[in-house]
Amino acid sequence: MHRPFDTECIRADFPILRTEINGNPLVYLDNAATSQKPQAVIDAVDGFYRTTNGNIHRGVHHLSQAATDAYDCARATVARFIGAADPHEIVFIRGATEGINLVAHGLAECLLREGDEILLTRMEHHANIVPWQMAARKTGARIVVADVTPDGRIDLEDFCRKLGPRTRIAAFMHVSNALGTIHPAEEMICRARQAGAVVLLDACQSAPHFRIDVSALGCDFLVFSGHKVFGPTGIGVLYGKGDWLARLPVYQTGGDMVDRVSFEDGTTFRDAPEKFEAGTPDIAGAIGLAAACDYLDRVGSGHIEAAEKELLAHVTPRLKEIPGLKLYGDVDRKVPVLSFTLDGVHPHDIGTILDADGIAIRAGHHCAQPLMRHYGIAGTARASFAFYNTVEEADALVASVRKIAKMFA
Repeated sequence: MHRPFDTECIRADFPILRTEINGNPLVYLDNAATSQKPQAVIDAVDGFYRTTNGNIHRGVHHLSQAATDAYDCARATVARFIGAADPHEIVFIRGATEGINLVAHGLAECLLREGDEILLTRMEHHANIVPWQMAARKTGARIVVADVTPDGRIDLEDFCRKLGPRTRIAAFMHVSNALGTIHPAEEMICRARQAGAVVLLDACQSAPHFRIDVSALGCDFLVFSGHKVFGPTGIGVLYGKGDWLARLPVYQTGGDMVDRVSFEDGTTFRDAPEKFEAGTPDIAGAIGLAAACDYLDRVGSGHIEAAEKELLAHVTPRLKEIPGLKLYGDVDRKVPVLSFTLDGVHPHDIGTILDADGIAIRAGHHCAQPLMRHYGIAGTARASFAFYNTVEEADALVASVRKIAKMFA
């Protein structure tokens, strides 16, 4: 158990943070792309392969039973972590992208008809745009886009105005991956459900920063990726209300998701969540993800939010003092993601020069090209913090960006 927030104690849990890059201590500020893994997660994955490796739901031998128990326990842990009513509402998937594809495919089969509308926002990343475009193409439905305000918020008035009797689905992100702004998800979900729409919430960028409670949010579906909540890559979570998971058709077919297979009578399928988990799943990934959930619970969401709020308050005004720097998404309600441009400097040049100083950020359009076009830019430099980052690292970022601004002045 950690003492009330001790950053050095926290950092000791993450072996990679002791790395040097180009002779400099690593300053890892690309957490919105993927976060680093605590020793507890590394040990859980390592321990599975060392002591428990077996296939699940298939064998009567000890290892198969142990692996099955660990996998089912991981599902229960994730359900508790996000406030789901039942572990059977948790489907393990490869990541949020697969989860959105699964839901879009299923709703195209069982809900959407020609002339129906799917409401998205201009802030979505491509993974929450393209699957809906494919569903619309398949069914004759129409994509409707709610706008954003100049300072980087969802235009809630526009969102509500575009909800109508034809809106069957509303799908939007909880937190912007490109800007860090926190959307009023509770109100958006409430308004969408009042309009009769099914709601999918993309929690990829909120789950790493604050407590998610699907029961309180009231969404029908929610997705997030394990690697962004300090868990392994290649594993993610689709939460769905029980009645919706029962209604959605199967997404992929194969072993373990079937009930009975016959050449004469065809195939019947198991109930959710197993009917969506064809083949051998990422068992170690699910166990590692559960370890990440347990780790975050031990640190405490209140401590995480307080530490990140302090970092954001420290670094934001210092970056804004740099001549020629423009910050996007400069609003009060946001997670510690700072997306910026420098006059006359390509974002990739910013990222490359920062890397020489050992500072890792992301540069580009952040898989959010519609949002970048909205601002009339090709991309930004994005520094995204996690609770293990320090004020000294924030100062190192500011010093290096200031150096770049002078270099190109």
